[in-house]
Amino acid sequence: MPDPSDRDQLKHLEERIEAVKKTQAPKPHMEEHYSQAQLAWRMVIELVAGMLIGFGIGYGLDTLFGTQPLFLILFIFLGFAAGVNVMIRSAREIQAKQEADSQEDAE
Repeated sequence: MPDPSDRDQLKHLEERIEAVKKTQAPKPHMEEHYSQAQLAWRMVIELVAGMLIGFGIGYGLDTLFGTQPLFLILFIFLGFAAGVNVMIRSAREIQAKQEADSQEDAE
């Protein structure tokens, strides 16, 4: 059975170890926190992807039906609208995440 002085030494050692662990806590990974530039690029890529998909569908339908600029213009605008819609959805998702993080930090 350990004597009280050994227990006190162990307790003191554990407290010192915990204090050192707190000062040397690992930094959060970069994957968890996106920079503003990464978020901006994500939104730009979503917009351009929507427009390119609209361009591809419009060009394909124009080639198929022989109505050169009609479907191309129509689907480019639809692709633009879809890209903006996805950008807005991404912005709301990011905003909700940031609000949750700020509430978590406040508590």
